[in-house]
Amino acid sequence: MNQDFDQDFDLNSDEPAPTFVRIKANAREQALTRPRRQRVLGEGQKKASFEASTAVQRWLKQQSYDDEPQAEQRKEPSFQPTFLAGRRDAPWILSSLTPLYDQKLITDVAGEVSSGKEATVFCCVAHPDTGQELLAAKIYRPRMFRSLRNDAVYRYSRVQRDEQGQAEHGNSRRGSAATRKTERGRAAQVAAWIEYEYQTQRLLHAHGADVPKPYAQVGNAVLMEYIGAEGIPAPRLGGVQLEASEAQDHFETILRNIELALTHGRIHGDLSEHNILYWEGKVTLIDYAQAVDPYHNSDVFSLFARDIERVCQFFARSGIERNPNALAREIWSRHMGPVPDLL
Repeated sequence: MNQDFDQDFDLNSDEPAPTFVRIKANAREQALTRPRRQRVLGEGQKKASFEASTAVQRWLKQQSYDDEPQAEQRKEPSFQPTFLAGRRDAPWILSSLTPLYDQKLITDVAGEVSSGKEATVFCCVAHPDTGQELLAAKIYRPRMFRSLRNDAVYRYSRVQRDEQGQAEHGNSRRGSAATRKTERGRAAQVAAWIEYEYQTQRLLHAHGADVPKPYAQVGNAVLMEYIGAEGIPAPRLGGVQLEASEAQDHFETILRNIELALTHGRIHGDLSEHNILYWEGKVTLIDYAQAVDPYHNSDVFSLFARDIERVCQFFARSGIERNPNALAREIWSRHMGPVPDLL
């Protein structure tokens, strides 16, 4: 594995890497109470952003579309949204959004919608050619490279691409091991992971699922329909107090989406009230980064059952009582045959 690449993406992460080294008694307590030494920045110095690291920027350049014009050849003004001025991660965000600007999909950044460990979503002003006023841009962070270390159940349940960009079955341990050996291999793995979310969203939207309409995917940026109003993004379902009269309708809508996705070879894999948006009386399912294909790996029934269990737990607060295990088995067997753990 490329050591420099790992340093760029791992050592700067906010999340410590796991260790299994035996430690001495009281060593943990001593480490927690020991004062930490911090590097003192000189006057005028600014803390460096790991998003601006050489390896990260090289990956972004490789993922950019082939016909991107050189900066000096562009007729349009450079993309410099005032919203990003002064942000430490501005170079990373600009590198991610500029291709969307060059392709006349967005013209400005209006604000930040949400931010998590792996991605940040921005509300962007849409280019008139799109026919929309606002679009949402989901920008993955370099932490995505690190997160893929623990993605085995998801990685083995979808088609990926090897170091040469060739499609390979997700269950191929030989292929997945190979993609972890080099910087190029890890980059190909991340690119495939992000592309899979975009293609999943396209697939589901085309079949009538309640998901944001996807518009484009370049590198680590996924551009999609914006749910909400300018300055007022749609809240997560978990933060909404539902009326008893509407709870049943939303519950059935979400189950319909879960079943619709299953019939087209997708399981969300991480569904809960925290990745379901609520806006103007409608629900929209988001965040398909961990979606899997049940036709590639029947062992993912546990993920399917967990999605339904979380949905049932949330709606139980509104008085809707359903047996999640029985419900998951019923839907699965209707479309996929016998439940795997009963074979």
